Amino acid sequence: MPPSQTPDSGIDLDALALDELDRLDQGVIGLDPAGSVVVFSEGASSISGLSREAVLGRDYFRDVMPGTNVPGFRGRFLAGARRGGLDESFDYVFGRLPQPLRARVRMRHGQVAGTQPVTWLTIDPLESLGAGLSREAVMAAIGRRVRAEPVDASLCEREPIHIPGSIQPNAVMLAADAATLHVQAYSANVSEIVDPVEPPLAGRPLADVLPADFVAAIRVRLGGGTLEDGRSLRRRITFLGSGATYHAVAHAHAGRLIVELELEPDSDDDFATASQVDTELAVGRLREAGSLADAARIAALEIRALTGFEAVLVYRFDTDWNGEAVAEDKAPDWSRSLLGLRFPASDIPAQARALYTKAKSRFVIDRDSVPVGLVAAPGGGNAPIDLTFAQHRTLSPIHLEYQRNLGVNGSMSISIMVEGRLWGLMIGHHRRPHYVTPETRSAATVLTDAFAMRVQEIESRRLWDERQAHLDVEGRLVRGLTRSDDFVAALTTGATTLLDLFSATGAGIVSGGRVTLIGRTPPAKAVTAIAAWLRDRVPASEGGYSSNTFSAEYPKAALHREIASGLLAAFVDESRENLLLWFRPEVPSTVTWGGDPRKPVLAGSGPVAVLPRRSFERWIEERTGFASPWADWQIQLAGSLAEAVEGVVLRQRRKIDELTSLLAEKERLLEQKDLLTREIDHRVKNSLQIVSAFLQMQRRQIADGDARQAFADTSARVMSVARVHDSLYQAERVDEVDLGQTIESLCNDLAGLAGDGHAVDLTAEPGLMVPYRKAVALSLIATELVTNAFKYAANPAGGGRVEVSVSASGPGEVQLRVCDDGGGLPDDWADAKARGKGSGLGMKLIRAMLDQINAKLDVANNPGACFTITA
Repeated sequence: MPPSQTPDSGIDLDALALDELDRLDQGVIGLDPAGSVVVFSEGASSISGLSREAVLGRDYFRDVMPGTNVPGFRGRFLAGARRGGLDESFDYVFGRLPQPLRARVRMRHGQVAGTQPVTWLTIDPLESLGAGLSREAVMAAIGRRVRAEPVDASLCEREPIHIPGSIQPNAVMLAADAATLHVQAYSANVSEIVDPVEPPLAGRPLADVLPADFVAAIRVRLGGGTLEDGRSLRRRITFLGSGATYHAVAHAHAGRLIVELELEPDSDDDFATASQVDTELAVGRLREAGSLADAARIAALEIRALTGFEAVLVYRFDTDWNGEAVAEDKAPDWSRSLLGLRFPASDIPAQARALYTKAKSRFVIDRDSVPVGLVAAPGGGNAPIDLTFAQHRTLSPIHLEYQRNLGVNGSMSISIMVEGRLWGLMIGHHRRPHYVTPETRSAATVLTDAFAMRVQEIESRRLWDERQAHLDVEGRLVRGLTRSDDFVAALTTGATTLLDLFSATGAGIVSGGRVTLIGRTPPAKAVTAIAAWLRDRVPASEGGYSSNTFSAEYPKAALHREIASGLLAAFVDESRENLLLWFRPEVPSTVTWGGDPRKPVLAGSGPVAVLPRRSFERWIEERTGFASPWADWQIQLAGSLAEAVEGVVLRQRRKIDELTSLLAEKERLLEQKDLLTREIDHRVKNSLQIVSAFLQMQRRQIADGDARQAFADTSARVMSVARVHDSLYQAERVDEVDLGQTIESLCNDLAGLAGDGHAVDLTAEPGLMVPYRKAVALSLIATELVTNAFKYAANPAGGGRVEVSVSASGPGEVQLRVCDDGGGLPDDWADAKARGKGSGLGMKLIRAMLDQINAKLDVANNPGACFTITA
């Protein structure tokens, strides 16, 4: 059609018959008050590629051209209906025609053949926009897919998606220097709000374009530093010339101020808008969720109700950034279910995840819309406009093609941030273009944040309970360590062991060459080899190792895959001689992927470096060699336990060193003491022998018989003590005496002192060791009894024999028996003893010695006197 043909040609559509409308060079469409198509000319059919029969009676904005269901198109239709009059023209870019097209659209009220009220839409093409656009480049690359070869998947991760150079067509953008607020760039559709030519927009102050109070608020926020890092200023502003109201969002990033302006609906009733009450009720229902699965299900349901998307997914990332749809709410006729499917990390590459972490939400009205390019003002700088935080940034052509392959047109993605980390995405899908009002988008973002907080609460509570239980176990283990010098025994025996930690089915300790295992583990020889491998594999700067695919990382462990597919290890000390180990078994599982994750990334052409995959059919993978993954807190807890063990190991080493030193010192002191004691005993014996000799010499010089006997008795007593010290001097130990040997030497001495005719028959149990005090007491008692026997029990021939025996009488007891061959004790001896007779110095000495060692004395005639002492 010739571009000179315009809607302002003066043609009265009300007066033309249907066949006359078909002959016009314009596309002519008649809509009833509800928006259904009642007239569709041949020109409209040619432009749209749709037959008249296919569109008559259908809603033009929802069914025929759903991309027009936006405030800038359908909003004008509804506003005119409320006013009762409509006659205006505007430029519009159609993205879903056989070829993208920029056209002049006139919308006015009229009648069909002068009877039926209609709203006339006339469409005059102005410019074909198909050649060279990103969408066409993608489609061309798809056409050459059969010749594509696998390429490095990292190409996708290097795509500069934060500087696309264009925005979505439902918004207008201005970029200004953040310091001067002078315009540096603008979107090509800026004429919607201002004439970019007179005066030139390039270099103009932002205050010349936007309302002064809005610009003043921007300056205040910039001065306070509260427009950076994703924070924004939002206002509803009205342009005086057109009277149109726009939703304005301003933010600062990379030295520029970015302002996005989006035409608002004329009335809240024109497009479904979430109210504050709707949001509060949804948040309340979310708070009632008791589990993560319930919270995800409620979030998907509530956000779909708010936004009107046909399907909403809660998409969660795992530790390797693979994704899984953990909840889904969808329209009854939505045939494809993604619930439970997993998607490889390459579907959302690293730079896309980084962008999701910074910018929370992204809404795409129409996948096939034509992007609006950014025009750089002269002198505005050569740096590309960084649109990281821009709400209307166009999506990557690869992403859009991915959506096309998935059968999705309108879309939504809102970041689920849990403790500052990208936990997942709230994803909305629509088979047709789908417009969501700014208020509803904000409500969906708020509800997603509420879900993220609920996830954090539920997960934190679960982790807290689990960690508390493990901390309690660790506490018991550490308390056991503090009371033990053998850390291996403390951790592997008793009521609480290493096996009670981390849901492990096997555990062990490698300490030097010693391997101690509990539970289900590889054999000790294999564990020794694992320890050696870990010492080589783990850098010196790291204290541990964890893997849930250990048998794949250490092929020799494949033999033990069923019991040791998971390994958590913590070195105890810097020397790495001591190692704590936990094992987890293989958990065979079936993983359902949305398409084969092993398919290679294929090369594209032109501006499209790589091509997204096309298949999302269920693909089943049987996984072996995988154990349940170790949580970060479990790895940290293993490290803290290793540190506690390290304290015990160091303490053991210090104690061993101290004890070794003390033992050596003690042995040295004992040797000195033993030498000193033996020397003392030797000298005491010699001194007592000298005293005994002096007494004997003195005895020979005394004429009185009783005095001579007293000296003799005293000399014998001194000699008995000397014999004990002599035995001590000769004994191996300095605190015990061989009682038989001592008594034998003593009896020989006494027999010698008594003179000819006196003899002692001794029977002594060899090696009968008694303490020093008991030996002295029994020696003195034996001296008194033998001396008395020689003195009082001699036979008429003038001599006497005494029988002495020394033997053990029970545990810890000895028996000394002294019997003579005399006439025995008189019958009244016991009575005389009771009357005080027999109470001379000798008997007093005997009784004193008996009391001192708690001994018992038995006396009998057999036929001579027989004394038995049990001590």
